Amino acid sequence: MDNLFFIASKLIWALVRPESLLLLLFALAWLLAHLGRVRRGQSFGLVAILTTCVIAVVPVGDAVLGPLETTYPTEPEVHKVAGIIVLGGGEIDIQSNVWSQPNTGDAGDRFITALSLAHKYPEAIVLFTGGSGRLMGGTSGADIARDILLGAGFDKSRLILEGASRNTAENATMSLELVPDSLDGEWLLVTSAFHMRRAVASFCAAGWKNIVPWPTDYRTGGFADRIGWDFALNLDDLNTGVREWIGLAAYSLTRRTSDAIEISDCLAVQE
Repeated sequence: MDNLFFIASKLIWALVRPESLLLLLFALAWLLAHLGRVRRGQSFGLVAILTTCVIAVVPVGDAVLGPLETTYPTEPEVHKVAGIIVLGGGEIDIQSNVWSQPNTGDAGDRFITALSLAHKYPEAIVLFTGGSGRLMGGTSGADIARDILLGAGFDKSRLILEGASRNTAENATMSLELVPDSLDGEWLLVTSAFHMRRAVASFCAAGWKNIVPWPTDYRTGGFADRIGWDFALNLDDLNTGVREWIGLAAYSLTRRTSDAIEISDCLAVQE
């Protein structure tokens, strides 16, 4: 069932992502014009062009990312830290393999935050969870994370790696199996701010307790300063936000996340 969900999620997202829908508009415009329905084709073409221009000039991704990124506060108060959970997604497997050195992408802040927290809380273990999210498989994110963290001078004895999970739900369930029962305290959950809502709900559903969300890698802010021609970046942010909302809905429908009451029970008490 998990394999079916993983494959279906990849295929469905390829069809409904914003650029796919934009391409569909252009294709419909051409097809209608080709079939002699020129006025209707022109209408679809105009909508496609205007939509492209709006995305290129306005950071529309903020509208879908903003509510996600403000779900949990930045740098919350903590007391006794047992461990730091770092979710995969900040590493890039293809370039890491090609150039034989670890490469990070837009979510590379997850590693920076993890190293900073590990230095701040020297008694805490660091648990990295992430395999390959590619449909046909690939290099495990845990292998790249190991090279990044150990290369930065991190103490190997404090590191736990989980490299088989393919999505957030599997991050939560598979990493819980690796945690020693003797560890007591709060668990700082590190992932991108837009992803934190789904991550917390997934970890609570898996049975984690004393979770403290520690969001990083913010994508929104400075809306007016970012108005300008940047189609690629704006489209990427829009993709990210739409994908996350779809992911939240899919996880809720398939019971891979907890409800609000269960989430409040699994979060660490903030005094």
